[in-house]
Amino acid sequence: MLARRHLLLSGAATAAGLAAPYLARAADAPRTLRMGYLLSKDSQLGAGATAMADAVGKATGGRIGIQQFPDAALGGEVEIVKAVQLGSVDLAFVTGAGLATAFPDTDVFHIPFLFSSAAHAHAVFDGAVGQDFLKRLSNQDQVTLAWGENGMRHMTNSKHPIATPDDLKGLRMRLPQSEVMVLGFKALGAEAAMLPFPQLFEALQSGQFDGQENPIATIQAAKFDKVQKFLTLSSHVYDPAAIIMSADTHDELSAEDKAAFADAAKLGAAASRKYAAAAEESGVAALKQAGMQVVADIDRARFVAVMGSVEPEYERRFGKEQIERIRQIA
Repeated sequence: MLARRHLLLSGAATAAGLAAPYLARAADAPRTLRMGYLLSKDSQLGAGATAMADAVGKATGGRIGIQQFPDAALGGEVEIVKAVQLGSVDLAFVTGAGLATAFPDTDVFHIPFLFSSAAHAHAVFDGAVGQDFLKRLSNQDQVTLAWGENGMRHMTNSKHPIATPDDLKGLRMRLPQSEVMVLGFKALGAEAAMLPFPQLFEALQSGQFDGQENPIATIQAAKFDKVQKFLTLSSHVYDPAAIIMSADTHDELSAEDKAAFADAAKLGAAASRKYAAAAEESGVAALKQAGMQVVADIDRARFVAVMGSVEPEYERRFGKEQIERIRQIA
């Protein structure tokens, strides 16, 4: 792929009759890379992208800049992952749900109630399991630089409070493109279906779906309080996010710049976690003030028991040993 890109560039240069001195000057000119993500700049993904962009600019003395494209300006997550792999987009900060479409093995992280807390999830992603997945998510098409955070996912809906599994029966729930999450919500009796995030607000507004689930930071950034009345702090799924880079773009960097991008990605990942944690702390009160009714506690044991009916399918897909390994990490 890299060779193809260079061939095209070489052909274009020849056709245009560019002189060698001009090419030399162009090589020294500042370079701007494009980075896309799903949410607004004022979000956990935006915070991470901004921190990374600032760090790259500082580390390279301004030789390399990162231009951000928030609000799915470069497409939804399925499209943007493909664009990074094809080399038409340089960087992306994608949620775990977006990764699962290209890398189904990562859907293991969306097993409901797999993680007991964000701290538990951080231990998994910062440890051997997370590092192993980073390597598995780097191939000839993309390099995965760091695990960031989308956040703990919570339920909202427009019909009634949700505190027990019975409260979900018959509710039309939108879910991200995660087969694992759809299985779990169908086990609860919900009419669960996938829908790309960019279409979600309109689908809730029109009544196509009664509810959805997302981290608090996302609920705020997307202004779901305008079309959803009830918020349930279910923490049913922890959703990571990953900073990915086109392998073509990565290959074109010097060893020094590759190291700078790796360090900057870690800073961006940490910034996304910090933003998501702050939203968990203060966002609920803000959503309540905006008019949402909040259910702070759910019958977690009953949810786990009911969703346990699909555990055999999860074990078939991912292996019981791997699931238990994740659960037992402290």
